[in-house]
Amino acid sequence: MGNAFRRSPWQLFGLVLGLAYGVVTVVLVIGALVAARLAPVVADVHSVLVVIGSIVVAGFLLLPLLFGVDDTLDPRKFALLGIPDRRLALALGLSGLIGIPAIVLFICALATVITWSRDPGAAVLAVLSAIIVVPTCVLASRISTAIASLFVSSRRSKEAGGVVAILVLVLIAPVLLLLLTVDWGRDGLGALSGFAGWLQWTPLGAVWSMPGAAADGAGGAAFVQFLVAVATVGVLWLVWRALVALVVVAPEREAHVREHHGLGWFGRLPGGPTAAIAARSMTYWGRDARYWVALVMIPVIPVFVIVALTLGGLPMHFASLVPLPLVCLFLGWTIHNDVAFDSTAVWLHLVSGTRGFADRLGRMFPPLLVGIPVIAVGSVVTAAVFGDWAVLPAIEALCGSILVIGLGLSSIFSALFPYPATKPGDSAFTQPQTSGASSALAQALSFFAIVILASPAIIFLALGLTVNPFWLGVSPVVSVLVGFAALGGGLWAGGRLFDKRGPELMAFANRND
Repeated sequence: MGNAFRRSPWQLFGLVLGLAYGVVTVVLVIGALVAARLAPVVADVHSVLVVIGSIVVAGFLLLPLLFGVDDTLDPRKFALLGIPDRRLALALGLSGLIGIPAIVLFICALATVITWSRDPGAAVLAVLSAIIVVPTCVLASRISTAIASLFVSSRRSKEAGGVVAILVLVLIAPVLLLLLTVDWGRDGLGALSGFAGWLQWTPLGAVWSMPGAAADGAGGAAFVQFLVAVATVGVLWLVWRALVALVVVAPEREAHVREHHGLGWFGRLPGGPTAAIAARSMTYWGRDARYWVALVMIPVIPVFVIVALTLGGLPMHFASLVPLPLVCLFLGWTIHNDVAFDSTAVWLHLVSGTRGFADRLGRMFPPLLVGIPVIAVGSVVTAAVFGDWAVLPAIEALCGSILVIGLGLSSIFSALFPYPATKPGDSAFTQPQTSGASSALAQALSFFAIVILASPAIIFLALGLTVNPFWLGVSPVVSVLVGFAALGGGLWAGGRLFDKRGPELMAFANRND
C-alpha cells in the first residue's frame, strides 16, 4: 500500500482520487446511519440495511468475476517461495484488508453501531456484524479473483465475461427505471421488507440482519443469523484455502487450441461461390467474437423499449407486439458493414472473380438461418401474449419483411458506405478511432431506411388493431410485396456496386488495416 505512493504521477493521482471517493462515501454513509438512528420504526431501518448490505456483499463477490480484476498478490507469484498453503492463504487474506474498499467497508459497517445504539444488545451485535462482514467480503472478493485467474484468463473467456457483465448492467437499467416509478412513500418500504424477509436468512444478508433482528425483539432469529454469518466466513475460508493450494500448483491458463475435423460449414453446403461465402460467413458468426457479441446484445434492446412503453402508459398487450419486430430490425441491420469486418481478407472475393450478387447473397445466410426460427417461434408467442390469434399472419409477415428489407438495404450500404470496424483478432469491445461523421451517417441512413420501407406494413397493422380488422389482411400483402422488392433490389444494386467498387473497397480495407 505504501509502495503505491511511489508510482508515476498519474497512478498517484488515481490513488488519491480513490481515497477521495472513499472519504466521501464514508461521510455520506455515516450521515445516513445517524439519520436512521432517529427513525421511529425499527423494522423499516432493518429492512433497508439488509437489502443494501446484501447488495454490497454481492458486489464484492461478482464484480471481480465479471470484470476480471488484476490481482496484485496472485498466489502464483509465491509458488517458488515454499510457503505452506495455509500460511499463504492467511497472509493473502489479511493483505486484502489493506485497501480502500476494505477500509471503507469496515468504517461504514462499524458506523451501524450508531444506528443500533438504541438497544445495548443490538449495539454489541452491530460490532460483531462489522467484524464478520469485512472478512466475508474480502474473502468473497479474493475467491472471485482467483476463480477468474483460473478460468477467465483467456481473451475469449474475458470477452464472454464482459458480455455477461454488460448484459447484467443493461438489464439492471430497466429495474432502476421501474424503481423510479414506485411510490416509495406508500409502497417502497413494503417492497423492501419483502426482499429483506428472505435476504436476512441468506449468506448475503444474515450478517447485516443480526443487530436489526435483536433491536426488533427477535433474539432467536438474531442468534440463528449470527450462526449463518459465522458459517459463511468459515466456508469462504475453506474455499479460499483450497483455491490457493490449487492456484499455486496449477499452470497459468492458456488459450486452448481447438482441433477442427472436416470442412465444417464448407462441407455441409453445396459447391459454388454463393455457398462458399455463406459457409465462410457462418464460420465467422460462430467463431468471431465481433459477431456473436453483437448477436447476444440484440434481444436486450427490446427490454428497454418495453419498459419505456409500459412506463409511458401503453397497455402490456400492445407493448408485446414490439420486441419481435425490433429483433428482426437489428438482425437484418447487422450486416450493413460486413465488408469492413472482412478487413484485407476481402481481396479473396475480388481476386477470385466472385460476382457481387453471389457475395451479397452468401452474406445473408447467417441472419436468415437465425431469423427464420426466431420469427416462426416469436410470432406465435407474440400472438399468444397479445391474446388474439388474428394478428399472427400480419406479425409473421411484418417481421419477415423487416428482416429481408434490412438484408437488402444492408447489401447496398456495406458496398457503398463501409466505415472502419473492429479489426479481426482485436477484442470485440474495442472501437476504431474515426474522423468525421461518416460512420454515424452510414449507420443512421441504413437503420432509418429500413424503418421507412417497413412503415407501410406497420401502419396497416396499426390500423387493423385500432380501426378495422380488414387492414390485418392488407398488412401481410404489403409486407410481402415490399419485402421481396427490397430484397431483390438490394441484391441487384448491392451486387453491381460490389463489382464496380472493388478497387475502392480494397483501398478502404488497406487504409483501415
